Amino acid sequence: MSTIDKKPRLKTSAMIASIAAEGQLTRSAPFGHALVELARNKASVIGMTADLGKYTDLHLFAKAFPERYYQMGMAEQLLMGAAAGFAHEGAQPFVTTYAVFATRRAYDFIHQTIAEDNLDVKIVCALPGLTTGYGPSHQAAEDLALMRAMPNMTVIDPCDALDIEQMVPAISAHNGPVYARLLRGNVPAVLDEYDYRFELGKAKLLRDGNDVLLISSGIMTMRSLEVAKALAADNVDVAVLHVPTIKPLDTETIVREASRTGRMVVVAENHTIIGGLGEAVSRELLSAGVTPAFRQVALPDEFLDAGALPTLHARYGIAADAMCETIKGWLG
Repeated sequence: MSTIDKKPRLKTSAMIASIAAEGQLTRSAPFGHALVELARNKASVIGMTADLGKYTDLHLFAKAFPERYYQMGMAEQLLMGAAAGFAHEGAQPFVTTYAVFATRRAYDFIHQTIAEDNLDVKIVCALPGLTTGYGPSHQAAEDLALMRAMPNMTVIDPCDALDIEQMVPAISAHNGPVYARLLRGNVPAVLDEYDYRFELGKAKLLRDGNDVLLISSGIMTMRSLEVAKALAADNVDVAVLHVPTIKPLDTETIVREASRTGRMVVVAENHTIIGGLGEAVSRELLSAGVTPAFRQVALPDEFLDAGALPTLHARYGIAADAMCETIKGWLG
């Protein structure tokens, strides 16, 4: 074997599936329960999946509404094409699979059969970013970049159980295609204590601070809140702006908060550094003539290792402890 350009694979401990810390408050299957509640009052809602009902919490919908549940087998392209057909006939499909299979394997079918016709299909995908330890085949580190680039597509990255529960009726009320990341199983409950309510296309300031503005989405909002509490002990005052809707972006709120003088702006995302929230935010700031000290916490532009999530999150700098050290280093 040639030694040229061969990076050794680092070993990690056994893989785990949950992103919740030990003892953290969680709620079980928030997406599945919210979808069942929605469907009770909206007959057009149907559930569709590609052999992953149990692993996307859609099995709860299947049990409640078996006549409105469609198991398409391991055929993601067929899944998207069939969803488009149902939408043409007046149904509102909620489609689930893993994020890698939707955004990589079935991208063209979403693009041509759903997005081009602006159809009312909601694509809700598990294992976003680095939320699985199974390596590049299952790590959707570039899904937001791919879906942001698709015309007509609304893109959402929810933080926790509350975000997901409130997201479901909100995206159902929106007429058009939606791609949403999904946290499944026992999902952390973080935002309940912040008087938070999900609004499509709106960013929310969860806490204020004078030294650093953390702009985040998805699980990185949970991490950002942990970082803000930890850095307070070092007299670093951190604000956290949660941006659950990646497209359309709440430019007005982001620019307003980033315009405050004296604060470093850090965008934190569970996504490759290319094409995600960080690049979207930096473009809007530059277009508005707002130029604070700007940094990104994101996954590197490379294929990621397999292993246990705590190990991987620390390795790639998206764990709370790693973020604290990085931000303190930037502040000097």
